[in-house]
Amino acid sequence: MDFGIAGKNALVCAASKGLGRGCAEALAREGAVVTICARTDSAVRQAAEEIGAQSGARVQWVACDITTPQGRAAALAACPQPDILVNNAGGPPPGDFRDWDRDVWIRALDANMLTPIELIKATIDGMIERKFGRVVNITSSAVKAPIELLGLSNGARSGLTGFVAGLARKVARHGVTINNLLPGSFDTDRLRANMASRAKTAGKPVEEVAQAARDANPSGRFGTPAEFGALCAYVCSVHAGYLTGQNILLDGGAYPGTF
Repeated sequence: MDFGIAGKNALVCAASKGLGRGCAEALAREGAVVTICARTDSAVRQAAEEIGAQSGARVQWVACDITTPQGRAAALAACPQPDILVNNAGGPPPGDFRDWDRDVWIRALDANMLTPIELIKATIDGMIERKFGRVVNITSSAVKAPIELLGLSNGARSGLTGFVAGLARKVARHGVTINNLLPGSFDTDRLRANMASRAKTAGKPVEEVAQAARDANPSGRFGTPAEFGALCAYVCSVHAGYLTGQNILLDGGAYPGTF
């Protein structure tokens, strides 16, 4: 299937590794002109070179902290008119809400709610003018089923979800869609860090905790960034123009609800 996005400009945030990188790889394979950003210069440069080698296309990169005004300005200078925007940022740390002061909450909101909103604000009108746009927000399965240790993420990502629900309905008639991808347990650095935290709390080896998590999932495994990226690329394709304002859960069947 031709996704119809060859030549489209794509900005993918936090894409040096993990789910962001999976999305960047899939979009590059479909012929999109991809710009990736991440905080660490060496890591984002290496990722761009590797994705370019895999796809046969040049991948632009910029080292910046997308959660800051300066970082967003740098990313948008590198890709000023994205047709595709993949919002992504590292999630806040796990913990007990009794230990979180206002500053901790503000950092979580800045990274996982306000930064995506600012990037959408900066790019949505251009998409409307061009009569094509795809915004994908990488959020979390915690939006559907809160995760006890991830209260900061539960709150911030749910706030973004509520905002997007309204905006998506306003821009759909202009050929612009906004959707959220909700990952469950994917084999990323973030998951490994959470497993280490759980293991420390439980006083168990990390691999024992990780294997128990795999066994508890109906699929018997964790997801891969590649399969996450493949869905992202489809949601960004010309074939997904009637899909908007949705929260698409990828969790191997872990969420037990029917609806």
